[in-house]
Amino acid sequence: MLNIAVCGANGKMGQEVIKAVNEADDMTLVARIDINNGEFATITDAKNSVNIDILVDFTQPKSVYENALYCLNNNINVVIGTTGLSDAQLDELHALANKFSLGCLIAPNFSTGAVLMMKFAKMAAKYFDNAEIIELHHNQKKDAPSGTAVKTAQLMAGENENFATNNCEEFETIDGARGANSYNNIHIHSVRMPGFMASQEVIFGSDGQTLRIKHDSTDRKCYMNGVLLAIRYIGEHKEFVYGLDNIM
Repeated sequence: MLNIAVCGANGKMGQEVIKAVNEADDMTLVARIDINNGEFATITDAKNSVNIDILVDFTQPKSVYENALYCLNNNINVVIGTTGLSDAQLDELHALANKFSLGCLIAPNFSTGAVLMMKFAKMAAKYFDNAEIIELHHNQKKDAPSGTAVKTAQLMAGENENFATNNCEEFETIDGARGANSYNNIHIHSVRMPGFMASQEVIFGSDGQTLRIKHDSTDRKCYMNGVLLAIRYIGEHKEFVYGLDNIM
């Protein structure tokens, strides 16, 4: 039986994770951690009171890195769904997980459909030299671009060196009109608006054709199978993993 703590327990994602853990036969919820009226206000408070095998973090970009550092330095395995970590921070967490032989799984997206979208985009990237990403989220999402968009661009960039082939020399009459120019010239456009939860479209183009790969999340329940898969994986494998695609 795995003892699970949920950090960000009172958030929308945290509440869904708690329901999923409570319904799982091989897990026990031992701590609800949240600075806003949680059972425990901090991870330290929870660690001093209960035995935690794995902490699941769905908090805020400003706190996720420190939360992960604390866990890995205090013998707690982590599953992280909070986005906003930099490449340098990912490298540091990777090094700590290896140093202490702990599990650390970070997934920009826990939806199996979104992971498949990223896999398909990686496959298509071999055959198209032009591509852009449009991601749409609710207007309470603080980081941009989304972790899913960043991960998608990274996967695509591993297959092709330039996604703006034969583009003319550009200039913006309004700053940011072309979005963020990311890995290997993949432009990422972030939309923040009420009415959306999480959507992403990857657009590929070449002479005479376009290919669009799109995924929409309409209910947070779609992430729970991926979260439970990640928890079970980290329960058995004490290693660093970035992306749910690596364990599917």
